Parts: sequence; C-alpha cells; structure tokens
Amino acid sequence: MRPPAHSVKLYIYDLSRGMARQLSPIMLGKRFKHTSIVVYGDEFFFGGDGISSCPPGGTMLGPPNSVVDLGITEVTGEIFMDYLMSLGESAYRGECYRLFEHNCNTFSNEVAQFLTGKKIPSYITDLPSEVLSTPFGQALKPILESIHIQPPGSNIRNGHNMQS
Repeated sequence: MRPPAHSVKLYIYDLSRGMARQLSPIMLGKRFKHTSIVVYGDEFFFGGDGISSCPPGGTMLGPPNSVVDLGITEVTGEIFMDYLMSLGESAYRGECYRLFEHNCNTFSNEVAQFLTGKKIPSYITDLPSEVLSTPFGQALKPILESIHIQPPGSNIRNGHNMQS
C-alpha cells in the first residue's frame, strides 16, 4: 500500500511593506522575500529563532503575497518531523541564521528538495547575491546582516506536535 500523498506549497511574502516597499526597489533594485513551506496542514519556516511552524498564513506577515504549488510528497509526517528536528539541531539552529547566506529561502529550498525533489524558483534564491551586487547593497550589508527575521510561530524543538 502506497503512503498518502501530501500537497507541498511555497508561501512567498514581500517583506518590503510600508517604507521599505518604497525605498528598497529604488535603493537596491529588489524587494526582500520571506518564504515558507506549507505541508501536512502547517507552515514551516526558518528565522532567528530556528525552525518554527504555525497554521498556514498564521504569521504576523498575514496572508502570503503568492503561493507556488511545488507538487506532492509521499514522505510521511513522522519522517518529515524527524528530518526537521535534525535540521533544527544542526544547520538550522537560530544562531546559524544569516540574512544573505543562510536564511528562510535557503531553508525552503532545502525542504522543498527533500519533499518533492524540486527547488524553489531561482528569482528567490538568487535575490541575496543580486542585492549584494549593487553598490547600495554593499554599503548596507553590515546593517542588513544584523536583521533577524522571525515571524511568530512555535519553535519545532520546543514541543511542536504535528499530526501526520
């Protein structure tokens, strides 16, 4: 008997709201994106507190600006949670977060590949290097690197109990 298939979605949020929405395209030429993976009825993301989860669209960012259907997975919820726990204890601890090198988009890309064998769109994964290639991006790099993005959610290492 085959395990049940689960839909895998990429939620994309535009972090350039308010003043940043007006300034970042002018100064940097790009808008900052936050991504997460939605699977098994929860939204999973990485930020300054490590790997967290919440109900889909349940972060302070509100509903996503767009949703990309990444396909389906036959990975069970239990295997997925074991995988996330392993990531959360190694490469995706909160102190490993780096806005440009190791961020929510890096996490979403790795998780998408684990679940579906597909990467997230390159216009998202290429954004940090594009921003840093601008003179203003280089000038702002020290300030921007100090930013830790962490939408509220339950940290998976602190007892998140997902149903499979």
